[in-house]
Amino acid sequence: MPELVALDLPGGAGFVDTLRAVWDYGDAVAPLDPRLPRAARDALLDALRPSRVVASDGEHHVLPGGLPTEDGDALVVATSGSSGQAKAVILTHDALLASARATSDRLGIDPARHSWLACLPLAHVGGLSVVTRALFTGTPLTVLPGFDAEVVEELGRSHAVTHVSLVAAALRRLDPTVFTGILLGGSRPPGDLPPNVVVTYGMTETGSGVVYDGVPLDDVEVAIAHFDEGGDGGLGGGDSSGGGGGSGEILLRAPMLMRSYRDGTTGRVLGPDGTTTWFATADAGFLTEAGTLSVVGRIAEMITTGGEKVWPDEVERVLSTHRNVAEVAVWKRPDPEWGERVVAWVVATGAVPNIEELKELVAGTIAPWAAPKEVVFTDALPRTASGKVRRRALS
Repeated sequence: MPELVALDLPGGAGFVDTLRAVWDYGDAVAPLDPRLPRAARDALLDALRPSRVVASDGEHHVLPGGLPTEDGDALVVATSGSSGQAKAVILTHDALLASARATSDRLGIDPARHSWLACLPLAHVGGLSVVTRALFTGTPLTVLPGFDAEVVEELGRSHAVTHVSLVAAALRRLDPTVFTGILLGGSRPPGDLPPNVVVTYGMTETGSGVVYDGVPLDDVEVAIAHFDEGGDGGLGGGDSSGGGGGSGEILLRAPMLMRSYRDGTTGRVLGPDGTTTWFATADAGFLTEAGTLSVVGRIAEMITTGGEKVWPDEVERVLSTHRNVAEVAVWKRPDPEWGERVVAWVVATGAVPNIEELKELVAGTIAPWAAPKEVVFTDALPRTASGKVRRRALS
């Protein structure tokens, strides 16, 4: 049976060559992050259960207890684990092909005129999907060992590459106009984006972004399973129609979806019609009157304060508009009176923002109960390797 081969390699041509060689042999690949400390690396290997590891010296090291994969499996990628235990996602060659075609069609990629730059960690789908997209469409590709703002910007300015995938933290560090197109994912986007930036919604389980600027890619279906009327956070019935239906869990059907998790679970649920199965994203959102998807946040990260529901992403969007807020993350702390209280961690631009101004900004834009009851000033926010804020690391 096909094996799973872990690649403990830095980004570059060697990674791509080894990936193709493993695929040519009929096996699947699990990328590892070379930056991981030994204990975290060993824990990840225990979860992935590969049969072999290819080290930076090119040597193949056999591991005991490896689990086989199935014919057609291409990748096993660990989720970022920003909101809990990381899971291992199995993506097939067919899913990667569907993703590459849909993405390239939407962006108008022409391999004769365009080229991709991969500069994000290849152990995460945001970086790895750039590589697979280029390979499956025959588009020229440059792979860097990591993100270096000066190097990335110069490659764009010199027209050595035309398209790149970035996270918000990386976008802020360079001139985005030097690229023909930028895919932006991983976390909440900043405001006032230039027209060449496309905000994507997706996850490891979808093989990369499947919704661009609120519009699903071709062959991607979106439905909303609405929250129960009681407002307890449970899910009731729903449909894919927009316009005042309220928020609910985002459900997806698409050819680029994962086959399953490594443990055999699929993440599929019965959809709003009660007969077809969809992938349950654990994200909340709604469809607008125009049919575009608006993502509210992770369901598990909803804050309940005094019986009212608050979405951290919404509060962050408002606070980030303040002139003295460079970065912000919103999370919760226990409260003896309200159950949970909204807390904002703020990285200031230099001048420290007035706390009462921040509270009034949220209260006047969203609702009084959404205003942070505490504001904590910090030098930096904890993030995953893919750029997502680790809210549960805030304290």
